[in-house]
Amino acid sequence: MFQNTRKKSVLSSIVTICELIYHTTVRDVRSTHGNAFMALFVSISTAIIFVLAFYLMFTVLGLRGAKLRGDFLLYMMSGVFLYLTHIKALGAVAGAAGPSSPMMQHAPMNTIISITSAALGALYIQVLSALVILFIYHTAFQRIEIADPIGAFGMLLLAWFTGCGVGLLIMAAKPWFPTAVNLIQIVYTRANMIASGKLFVANTLPGYMLAMFDWNPLFHSIDQCRGFVFANYFPRNTSVEYAVIVGCVLLILGLLAEFYTRQFASSSWYARR
Repeated sequence: MFQNTRKKSVLSSIVTICELIYHTTVRDVRSTHGNAFMALFVSISTAIIFVLAFYLMFTVLGLRGAKLRGDFLLYMMSGVFLYLTHIKALGAVAGAAGPSSPMMQHAPMNTIISITSAALGALYIQVLSALVILFIYHTAFQRIEIADPIGAFGMLLLAWFTGCGVGLLIMAAKPWFPTAVNLIQIVYTRANMIASGKLFVANTLPGYMLAMFDWNPLFHSIDQCRGFVFANYFPRNTSVEYAVIVGCVLLILGLLAEFYTRQFASSSWYARR
């Protein structure tokens, strides 16, 4: 859009960008419903239903007794919720407005703001959902105790961070190979139902099985989170550093790929498909 540009200070530019990210994040969160409360309720209910479904499945199959000593809901949320946060961040970033989106016609909007807003919106919903579930369970059913809440929350952020990195790569590659990338995204999401390690304890795996899962940064995040949640569990086969390094590499590669793709963006990109 045509506009008169004026020089701004660095602080003024930062404030403008933060304000734009905030409003875009709110727009993403409220996109499911016109009413703000209902939009939050719909987004939170998805996570609650997902957790309840796994809770009932573990209970019906009789798998509760084979897990860590401690609260079963905390054990399940340390796996299921980190998986859900990772996948939601991936989907939000991969589906963020690209360079050919009509939103990009309005300065100072750009793809970095769109990606950041989508990622923060996914994180906000997941954190709010976790707080709601834990609050209801703590007040209505059973008192919960988390050994290191800050460390556990850090692992939630790490699962979100690695999901953003994978989503950024998918977003950058999607205009070039839309069908193949969509298939890869579906396979990755389904494979992580098992490969994330949310259904078992990493310390109990034999060496030949551990090699099948330790490539996955989400596997490391979930296992380390259980070490922070439970005082009697000490992760031996995973590390925080590996997940952080993989997340940073994915983020850098995703930004480079997104910058390259942006140079070839066009409104008629999909016309020949």
